[in-house]
Amino acid sequence: MLIVNKNTVEQKPPQSQLLKWVGNKQRIAAQIIQRFPVTYNTFYEPFLGSGAIMATLCPQKGIGTDIYSPLIELWKALKEDPEKLIDWYRERIDRVKVSDKVTVYNQIRESFNQYNNPADFIFLIRVCYGGVIRFRKADGWMSTPCGVHNPITTETFRKRVYEWHCRLRHIEFQQCDYKVIFDQARKGDLVYCDPPYPNSQNILYGAHNFKLVELFDCIESARKKGVFVALSLNGFSKSGNYLKALSTTGDLFKEDISLPLGNSMLKRFHMEGLSLDNERIVKDRLFLTY
Repeated sequence: MLIVNKNTVEQKPPQSQLLKWVGNKQRIAAQIIQRFPVTYNTFYEPFLGSGAIMATLCPQKGIGTDIYSPLIELWKALKEDPEKLIDWYRERIDRVKVSDKVTVYNQIRESFNQYNNPADFIFLIRVCYGGVIRFRKADGWMSTPCGVHNPITTETFRKRVYEWHCRLRHIEFQQCDYKVIFDQARKGDLVYCDPPYPNSQNILYGAHNFKLVELFDCIESARKKGVFVALSLNGFSKSGNYLKALSTTGDLFKEDISLPLGNSMLKRFHMEGLSLDNERIVKDRLFLTY
């Protein structure tokens, strides 16, 4: 049994992000983990994304999954062959040194849209605008433009890769739908869910057909089996408006905790880098079944 003692063990997030990713929870990962049960068996994260929670927790027995194949191929490379992951990034970032960044970015994005390969994807994640991996609904092609920032160097990327490799060395990575994980989880296991933003998933994550109500059904079934479930959902804004109306019925969730997340990354994307001083401050809602 995996034992996490919240009173004696302090989970600290990695020094830097490995992947730029919309909705990244790295800034509040420790706060989320503090709300996890003191003891549990296997830790599951079926919407792995940036891996911030998994890398902060560093479980001795964990399974991280996502439906998007290029993303899982990245995580597998990190665990099994970190030098290969570094080479993928080096080969592409070296092209930026001798050519225009936007031109190189567009060429690599075109390659990725044809082949959906993880080697192109790692470059695009690091260089795209705001970490917003946006896809066209019509054909599923990635459409995010090049970011204005300077990409990190290969050496900086190498340091991040090996820190994350060490943290995630015990994790099994699988490409599958989240419903598979809920079927697999057993009494005493912990499932942490950070699903796509319900109000914006039509342009993100390849426009997968994600329905929040179906996730709630899975959580209800898991709770009845004795599985612990923690669910992060995009919550309130500074203006007092809901980013997405959320409602739960019955006793599905025992706690509803509000955690400040900062400026909305999606809002920054739509404003194209303009000042966010007077814009929405997003708070995540953390729902617990225990």
